[in-house]
Amino acid sequence: MMKRLPLAVVVVLLALIASAAAQTPPNVQSTVALFQNVRTVANVVYLRANGWEGKLDVYAQRTQTSTPVVIYIHGGGWVRGSKDGSVLSALPYLAMGYSVVNVEYRLADVSLAPAAIEDCRCALRWVVGHAKDYNFDVGRIVIAGASAGGHLALTTGMIPTSAGFDRICQEQGEPRIAAIVDFFGITDVADLLDGPNKKPFPETWPYTVQWLGNQANRDAVARAASPLTYVRAGVPPTIAIHGDADPLVPYAHSTRLNDALQKAGVAHELVTVPGGGHGNFSLDQWQRAYTAIEKFLGTHVTASKSTAGSGN
Repeated sequence: MMKRLPLAVVVVLLALIASAAAQTPPNVQSTVALFQNVRTVANVVYLRANGWEGKLDVYAQRTQTSTPVVIYIHGGGWVRGSKDGSVLSALPYLAMGYSVVNVEYRLADVSLAPAAIEDCRCALRWVVGHAKDYNFDVGRIVIAGASAGGHLALTTGMIPTSAGFDRICQEQGEPRIAAIVDFFGITDVADLLDGPNKKPFPETWPYTVQWLGNQANRDAVARAASPLTYVRAGVPPTIAIHGDADPLVPYAHSTRLNDALQKAGVAHELVTVPGGGHGNFSLDQWQRAYTAIEKFLGTHVTASKSTAGSGN
């Protein structure tokens, strides 16, 4: 069995490849396969909706005992991107000893908001329902994502069943989320739709307008789709990473989230990347971010053993 690679080595690999190309290198799947203690199961259908098949990839640690699991959600402004383009993002978590489930969801050209939120909540239910198949520890589930994926990580981890986003995969009980990892995610959808941070096309990419579309109730959907709406005591510990010069998702979205979590008494951390843009961080900055994540998860996830039950 191959030894687990040090996190620092994996972060170097991740940063170098990510900076070389925005698109997925041709042999990313084989890169993950270098971890010979990882069982890879690709393109598992977890949901069917509107003639669309929602798929996910499983990277399960080959162990005799249950392991914590990261549900990773890709970015792309809810209108583009794919799980296949985010495989590299699984590597640091695999290096930390986590299993990873890499999820795709309906983009705006298939279904407008809030379909992506509903899909990711269904993926969470799938992970819980298939935990025994892959040795997932349902008491140590982490939701992670970047940009729109960061937003979806927050909503997946914070939204209660009572909010009404679980209708297409409703099951009894409330999945327990151990922590959330948010890379520069949108926390106030209404702010980008019609608020102070809306910028007119073509000055910038109007991804929020594209995701909400021309729905008659889009203002209400935007509020219901905003993570800040759900911050309260008892939501999962949350770590956010954000560049303070991000041109696509305002840095203020993370500072407002941080302040709200502080007020609610929720364990939280904000890792600010000075001068950082929308993920185009330096190698040192990536290393700092993942070191902080590993420490945060070590405190709130891996340090405590499984306790199956309800949360939120």
